[in-house]
Amino acid sequence: MPATAPAIGEIVVAKLLALGEQLRAERKRLGVSATTAAEAAGMSRVTLHRIERGEPSVTMGAYVNAAAALGLALGIVEPQPPPHRGQAAGLPTRIRLADYPQLERLAWQFQGASDISPAEALGLYERNWRHIDQGALAAHERALIQQLVASLGGSRLLV
Repeated sequence: MPATAPAIGEIVVAKLLALGEQLRAERKRLGVSATTAAEAAGMSRVTLHRIERGEPSVTMGAYVNAAAALGLALGIVEPQPPPHRGQAAGLPTRIRLADYPQLERLAWQFQGASDISPAEALGLYERNWRHIDQGALAAHERALIQQLVASLGGSRLLV
């Protein structure tokens, strides 16, 4: 009885599909037929087509051989570390209070501070939301709040 294939997550399936599409696009760009590419990779044309469709049941060695036959190399890319709290993608490391009038009103207890961290800003907005005049929020301050919530607040403003 054949072994059951392990469960494969959606992310892996998408990456295999993208890899297969890239291999096929390179083969087409080079003007190489599927039969010729498969022979150069030491596999059947059917296996090459399965690779180009991103099928996860094809061995890793077959993917590497198909890439090598097209003059490509597969490698391991180090994962990027997740952004640190307060340093999420596109979020400034410090927020200048003078640029955001509603936030500046809330930050009265930060005596002499001209800027605060994104985490402090989100905390101020959340703790004092009832004191914010939402009608007076400028577009850029509303955008900052949305960015803070998306980056640090789990996509939800806790008010």
